[in-house]
Amino acid sequence: MHSVSANGANIPALGFGTFRMPEEDVHRILPEALRIGFRHVDTAQIYKNEAAVGDVLHSSGIPRADIFLTTKVWVDRVGHDAFITSVDESLAKLKTDYVNLLLLHWPQSEMPLTDRIGALNELRRAGKVRNIGISNFSTALMAEAIRLSDAPIVTNQIEYHPYLDQTKVIGEARKTGMSITAYYLMADSKVPHDPALRDIGARHGKTAAQVALRWAVQQKDVIALSKTATESRLRENFDIFDFALGDGEMAEIHKLARPDGRIVNPGHLAPEWD
Repeated sequence: MHSVSANGANIPALGFGTFRMPEEDVHRILPEALRIGFRHVDTAQIYKNEAAVGDVLHSSGIPRADIFLTTKVWVDRVGHDAFITSVDESLAKLKTDYVNLLLLHWPQSEMPLTDRIGALNELRRAGKVRNIGISNFSTALMAEAIRLSDAPIVTNQIEYHPYLDQTKVIGEARKTGMSITAYYLMADSKVPHDPALRDIGARHGKTAAQVALRWAVQQKDVIALSKTATESRLRENFDIFDFALGDGEMAEIHKLARPDGRIVNPGHLAPEWD
């Protein structure tokens, strides 16, 4: 597996995501993901599974230095002390004294962005966080976060799949040395059944899901999060580095984007999208 270099961070290009994954599923499936070779694990305070992730990583036998661990601060951590305390609580649950990457989960919060970015920087200086980033930020808010931060912003984690054109956000991130981390790559299970993606997959002896994951990581500065609670799909999701899509195939997939392709759009959290 290759890594994406972004403003000093080296991030494994394929991550294992735990969104909507109950603790019992984390305990069951994450050990298998690590056994197969996943070394990038993504969680968040709001997922309510940080403790299970910490249990698995702690008992895995894999050196902490070999794991790239990401978590995210939820929007209701308002005020400097509450923000810092929430991260200390996350570290305790994760059974580690640092995370590799800490993100602001959504741009909307009662705590001003300047204060939240300041708290991220403070945590980085304290060694509790190796790298800082953002999630679900528009290009305008990306620029604002960069302006407010002393430390480099290393990623913007956003919804990205073949049906949603994120060219503008990816382009702006690239200009500043940032990466993009793609979530929802299966587009609520639309991808595995897509005829065009299945046809491309057939040319390579791969599934439509593998094609979408490969399409993401084959783009410069893009990291893909995969997620499954099904053990048989773990290997499928991981085996995307033994083939390459042609330029024509990449273009074919990009053409699947449509104006109504966005799936994740909570009005009380989302910015004005690009």
